[in-house]
Amino acid sequence: MHNIHPTAIIDKTAKIGKNVEIGPYAVIEADTKIEDGCRVSNFATVAQYTHLGKGCKLFPHAVVGTVPQDMKFHGEKSFLEVGDNTTFREFCMINRGTENGGGTTKIGSNCLIMAFSHIAHDCIIGNNVILANDATLAGHIIIEDYAIIGGLTAIHQFVRIGRYAMVGGASGVSQDILPFCLSAEPRATLHGINKIGLTRHNFSRQQIDNITKAYKMLFMENIPVDEAISRIEMLFPDDSNISHLIKFIKTTKRGFCRPRKK
Repeated sequence: MHNIHPTAIIDKTAKIGKNVEIGPYAVIEADTKIEDGCRVSNFATVAQYTHLGKGCKLFPHAVVGTVPQDMKFHGEKSFLEVGDNTTFREFCMINRGTENGGGTTKIGSNCLIMAFSHIAHDCIIGNNVILANDATLAGHIIIEDYAIIGGLTAIHQFVRIGRYAMVGGASGVSQDILPFCLSAEPRATLHGINKIGLTRHNFSRQQIDNITKAYKMLFMENIPVDEAISRIEMLFPDDSNISHLIKFIKTTKRGFCRPRKK
């Protein structure tokens, strides 16, 4: 059963799952797939080559899967893939991928993309990510699971945001934000670890203490990063969170944000 308003415009090639609600004047373009239990509100658009997982919600005027705002894009076939139970609030805009960027923009499950946010081409967004109002992502950005991006924040292309990181509002982010860390200010700098966020996600005291010690070794002991990494690896050889942090640092391409020098 569906609840589809008679004014909705749905291409005949669109695949609509069970118990999908499509509101007045919504547009569902060709070659789209909308899984069971989704809700597409009035005036929202699901553009071509978009796949929405189960239980996704598009609020009024949300637009997902439109062609990239990229001068190198020449109409090639590319995609937007969205996991389950992700919500797109009013007027957000999500672009599909480009041939040069892998062809697919991906957004995970249980994400909240708030009003007026923008996710550009070829971004990879993990699960349980929150983008507050007017967060703006350029192309090729990677955001790992459980990260939170504050409102009015602009992130440079190819930047990565680590898991459980929190970026304060009105930030300009031009380098990677390390996992488990807090960042803020108009030119983003680190402000310690995201202790409240980690506690809320049931990290143990020992896990938080280990991350805190690693952070201090990286930024507060006045030693080169390579030396700090070697010490951290020796001190925490079996801690999966520390291993992820070190791997993240070693694979950075744009460098990573650091605390402000005092």
